[in-house]
Amino acid sequence: MGTRSTYRIIEEYSTGKKVKKVKQNEICLIYRQYDGYPTGHPLETAEWLSTGKVVNGYGANEKKLVFNGAGCLAAQLIWKLKAGETGNTYVQSLSSRGNSWEDYLYDIIVKEDYSIEFVCYENDTTKTELFRGTPSEFVKKYKKEEVEKE
Repeated sequence: MGTRSTYRIIEEYSTGKKVKKVKQNEICLIYRQYDGYPTGHPLETAEWLSTGKVVNGYGANEKKLVFNGAGCLAAQLIWKLKAGETGNTYVQSLSSRGNSWEDYLYDIIVKEDYSIEFVCYENDTTKTELFRGTPSEFVKKYKKEEVEKE
Protein backbone atom coordinates (compact mmCIF):
# COMPACT_ATOMS: atom_id res chain seq x y z
CA MET A 1 0.00 0.00 0.00
CA GLY A 2 1.34 3.45 -0.88
CA THR A 3 1.82 6.47 1.34
CA ARG A 4 -0.27 9.02 -0.55
CA SER A 5 0.51 12.73 -0.51
CA THR A 6 -0.16 15.98 -2.33
CA TYR A 7 1.89 19.06 -3.08
CA ARG A 8 0.00 22.34 -3.32
CA ILE A 9 1.96 25.08 -5.09
CA ILE A 10 1.04 28.54 -3.82
CA GLU A 11 2.10 32.02 -4.90
CA GLU A 12 1.98 34.67 -2.16
CA TYR A 13 1.70 38.39 -2.92
CA SER A 14 0.61 41.69 -1.36
CA THR A 15 -2.23 43.93 -2.47
CA GLY A 16 -3.16 47.47 -1.55
CA LYS A 17 -1.10 50.63 -1.41
CA LYS A 18 -1.81 51.96 2.09
CA VAL A 19 -2.69 48.77 3.93
CA LYS A 20 -0.95 45.74 2.51
CA LYS A 21 -2.84 42.48 2.59
CA VAL A 22 -1.11 39.21 1.88
CA LYS A 23 -3.00 37.05 -0.59
CA GLN A 24 -2.34 33.57 -1.86
CA ASN A 25 -2.92 32.19 -5.33
CA GLU A 26 -3.12 28.40 -5.33
CA ILE A 27 -1.62 27.31 -8.64
CA CYS A 28 -1.97 23.53 -8.72
CA LEU A 29 -2.23 20.32 -6.75
CA ILE A 30 0.07 17.39 -7.48
CA TYR A 31 -0.97 13.97 -6.15
CA ARG A 32 1.59 11.20 -5.52
CA GLN A 33 0.55 7.60 -4.89
CA TYR A 34 3.70 6.28 -3.19
CA ASP A 35 6.46 7.25 -0.71
CA GLY A 36 4.84 10.49 0.51
CA TYR A 37 6.19 10.25 4.08
CA PRO A 38 8.61 13.10 4.91
CA THR A 39 11.77 11.02 4.35
CA GLY A 40 10.48 9.77 0.97
CA HIS A 41 10.09 11.88 -2.16
CA PRO A 42 9.29 15.06 -0.15
CA LEU A 43 12.86 14.97 1.19
CA GLU A 44 14.15 14.62 -2.38
CA THR A 45 11.85 17.45 -3.47
CA ALA A 46 13.10 19.73 -0.68
CA GLU A 47 16.71 18.90 -1.62
CA TRP A 48 15.93 19.79 -5.24
CA LEU A 49 14.17 23.04 -4.26
CA SER A 50 17.08 24.06 -2.05
CA THR A 51 19.44 23.93 -5.05
CA GLY A 52 17.37 26.45 -6.99
CA LYS A 53 16.15 30.00 -6.74
CA VAL A 54 12.96 31.83 -7.65
CA VAL A 55 13.39 34.83 -9.94
CA ASN A 56 11.30 37.31 -11.88
CA GLY A 57 12.92 37.03 -15.30
CA TYR A 58 16.10 35.14 -16.03
CA GLY A 59 19.18 35.33 -18.17
CA ALA A 60 20.46 32.81 -20.68
CA ASN A 61 23.67 32.33 -18.67
CA GLU A 62 22.01 30.99 -15.51
CA LYS A 63 24.04 28.06 -14.20
CA LYS A 64 21.81 27.29 -11.21
CA LEU A 65 18.33 25.75 -11.16
CA VAL A 66 15.97 28.69 -11.68
CA PHE A 67 12.20 28.98 -11.26
CA ASN A 68 10.75 31.98 -13.11
CA GLY A 69 7.94 32.42 -10.57
CA ALA A 70 5.59 29.95 -8.90
CA GLY A 71 4.02 28.74 -12.15
CA CYS A 72 7.42 27.79 -13.54
CA LEU A 73 8.28 26.03 -10.27
CA ALA A 74 5.02 24.04 -10.49
CA ALA A 75 5.69 23.00 -14.09
CA GLN A 76 9.26 21.94 -13.32
CA LEU A 77 8.14 19.97 -10.25
CA ILE A 78 5.53 18.09 -12.27
CA TRP A 79 8.18 17.32 -14.89
CA LYS A 80 10.63 16.15 -12.20
CA LEU A 81 8.10 13.93 -10.38
CA LYS A 82 6.61 12.47 -13.56
CA ALA A 83 9.94 11.57 -15.19
CA GLY A 84 8.15 9.87 -18.08
CA GLU A 85 6.43 7.23 -15.95
CA THR A 86 2.80 6.26 -16.27
CA GLY A 87 0.83 6.53 -13.03
CA ASN A 88 2.03 7.53 -9.53
CA THR A 89 1.95 11.31 -10.20
CA TYR A 90 -1.23 13.19 -11.15
CA VAL A 91 -2.44 16.78 -11.36
CA GLN A 92 -5.73 17.14 -9.49
CA SER A 93 -8.20 19.92 -8.81
CA LEU A 94 -7.28 22.07 -5.83
CA SER A 95 -10.64 21.28 -4.22
CA SER A 96 -9.68 17.60 -3.89
CA ARG A 97 -6.82 18.33 -1.45
CA GLY A 98 -7.10 16.16 1.64
CA ASN A 99 -9.86 14.05 0.12
CA SER A 100 -7.79 11.51 -1.82
CA TRP A 101 -6.76 9.45 1.20
CA GLU A 102 -3.47 11.31 1.46
CA ASP A 103 -1.40 10.57 4.54
CA TYR A 104 0.60 13.80 4.14
CA LEU A 105 -0.07 17.24 2.65
CA TYR A 106 2.73 19.53 1.51
CA ASP A 107 2.60 23.22 0.63
CA ILE A 108 5.31 24.87 -1.43
CA ILE A 109 4.78 28.61 -1.01
CA VAL A 110 6.63 31.07 -3.22
CA LYS A 111 6.82 34.25 -1.16
CA GLU A 112 6.75 37.78 -2.52
CA ASP A 113 10.48 38.13 -1.75
CA TYR A 114 11.13 35.04 -3.97
CA SER A 115 11.93 32.77 -1.04
CA ILE A 116 10.32 29.34 -0.74
CA GLU A 117 8.47 28.08 2.32
CA PHE A 118 7.96 24.32 2.65
CA VAL A 119 5.13 23.11 4.90
CA CYS A 120 4.25 19.54 5.88
CA TYR A 121 0.97 18.41 7.45
CA GLU A 122 -0.14 15.01 8.62
CA ASN A 123 -3.58 14.49 7.12
CA ASP A 124 -5.33 13.43 10.30
CA THR A 125 -8.60 14.85 11.62
CA THR A 126 -6.91 18.14 12.56
CA LYS A 127 -4.37 18.34 9.70
CA THR A 128 -1.46 18.52 12.14
CA GLU A 129 1.40 20.76 11.00
CA LEU A 130 4.66 18.81 11.30
CA PHE A 131 7.04 21.30 9.70
CA ARG A 132 7.21 24.88 8.40
CA GLY A 133 10.42 26.44 7.09
CA THR A 134 12.76 26.56 4.12
CA PRO A 135 13.44 23.53 1.96
CA SER A 136 16.99 23.44 3.39
CA GLU A 137 15.62 23.33 6.94
CA PHE A 138 13.29 20.47 5.94
CA VAL A 139 16.27 18.57 4.53
CA LYS A 140 18.27 19.16 7.70
CA LYS A 141 15.44 17.90 9.92
CA TYR A 142 14.36 14.86 7.89
CA LYS A 143 17.84 13.78 6.74
CA LYS A 144 18.68 13.53 10.42
CA GLU A 145 15.55 11.43 11.08
CA GLU A 146 16.38 9.20 8.11
CA VAL A 147 19.91 8.58 9.47
CA GLU A 148 18.56 7.88 12.98
CA LYS A 149 16.25 5.17 11.55
CA GLU A 150 19.18 3.25 10.04
